[in-house]
Amino acid sequence: MGSETTVQSARLAIEIEWDPEDHVWIAQVPALNHLSTYGETYQEAVDRCREAILGFFEASRKEGLPLPLADVEAETLLASLTDHRRAS
Repeated sequence: MGSETTVQSARLAIEIEWDPEDHVWIAQVPALNHLSTYGETYQEAVDRCREAILGFFEASRKEGLPLPLADVEAETLLASLTDHRRAS
């Protein structure tokens, strides 16, 4: 018999804002202890944040650590975006 893996997804808000000083988009996930990353473009920040989320989940699983998802709605999307872009 093969081993089974349970996959659970969660809706995580990704807060994204422009940093005018460093000229990059900053993306952070409040539910994951404000995990953060950045990108030169909005999409790069989103993509890097999704990669960081997956890395966080994988590292937590490997170390046997619980995920801090008490305030996160389970069984929905892996990541949804909260768009903090302002019209210029």
